[in-house]
Amino acid sequence: MATVKELREQAAKAVTEARSLLDAISDTSTPEQRKEAEQSVDKALDEATQIEARADRMAKLEEAEKRTIESIDRAEREARESKRPGLPIAEAHQGGDMDYRTAFHEYLKAQGVKGDMPAEARAVLDRGFTSVEHRAQTTTAAAGGYTIPTELLNVLTQSMLAFGPMYNPGITTEIVTAGGGAITMPTVNDTASVVVKHTEGATLTDDGGSDVTFGEKTLNAYAFNTEWIRVAKELADDSVFAIETILGNLLGERLGRRANLELTVGDGTGDPNGIVTASGAGLVAAATAAITADEIITFLHSVDPAYRTGPKVGFMFNDSTLSAIRKLKDGDGNYLWTMGNIQAGLPGSLLGYNYSINQAMAGLGSGVNSKVMLFGDMSKYYVRKVGQPLIGAIQDKDFWPGFGIAGYIRFDGELADAAAVKNLALAAS
Repeated sequence: MATVKELREQAAKAVTEARSLLDAISDTSTPEQRKEAEQSVDKALDEATQIEARADRMAKLEEAEKRTIESIDRAEREARESKRPGLPIAEAHQGGDMDYRTAFHEYLKAQGVKGDMPAEARAVLDRGFTSVEHRAQTTTAAAGGYTIPTELLNVLTQSMLAFGPMYNPGITTEIVTAGGGAITMPTVNDTASVVVKHTEGATLTDDGGSDVTFGEKTLNAYAFNTEWIRVAKELADDSVFAIETILGNLLGERLGRRANLELTVGDGTGDPNGIVTASGAGLVAAATAAITADEIITFLHSVDPAYRTGPKVGFMFNDSTLSAIRKLKDGDGNYLWTMGNIQAGLPGSLLGYNYSINQAMAGLGSGVNSKVMLFGDMSKYYVRKVGQPLIGAIQDKDFWPGFGIAGYIRFDGELADAAAVKNLALAAS
């Protein structure tokens, strides 16, 4: 089986082949030759996309396996009494030679019914878990308020990030609060204000025309849940040290999809104001289902230069839009899209800027007026998160002999300055 590195090299080779095929098309090419070459290009790009997807899945799998092995090694290294630092040794051993993580798995296997758990597991679970190493915690909701092992929280978070860029603090600006009270953000756009020339001895004008105009926006805390996921008892019984990956991926995929959707296209009425909804108008394309190289360049310059610097400045679009962009050239015959260096870990870029793939955005085939591309300083979009996601487990006759598990999160999003991020929309007709 090919390694992640080998797969990424295969993808890069397929993209290079696509470029060569495109370069072979000239003004003297017949329509048949052009059509055949374009079909070959599309095939090569599709192959590259499939290989990249395989590489991403394998990378995630390897990371999950690494986390599982590390957690088992850590559990074996740690002395059992260190699970409750500060307790007398005798008291620390009252729950038997069992760590908190194992006790939590017993809790899941018992479908959340403490009476069905071994006595030693109940004792460990009731004492709780306060190790400094596991300080980032969340608690169950419907199942009694027991702390979730860090391994499960880590897998859940990674899975959420994999399903869209908007929940990723590396792209937007993250604000984490303990409570869900409304947060008011002052806003200001002073880029159009000018400084006038001073005349010696003249009195400065004070007519209010140069006053700074402040606005405000509010970050609330909207709640979303995964609904119940059915977990077979056999899975809980047989997957003691791998269940974090399984449950984390299940819950993370659902939470990630919804969070990314709301933070992308939410209308701000009872839900987050998505970045597409809040973005300013940058450019309207001439066509209803396509964009040109010149239009992307013009669109980039619709954003004030003050917002075109910084680590989080870039493009955002659907993967189908990227597929079309990869074929575009500027007036000098240079590709707008630049392939990254896989070996050096450098991502691809567009006109020298990074880009993010967001499947919640409309693609080129989505119809008239669709906002298919964003560009600007994504750090001006604030994502407010209330604590960590909650996880609840419940026993019910509908789930028996398994149990149900669900995830719950609270968040909001708002663009502080509409001039910082603009959109490119397709023509109305």
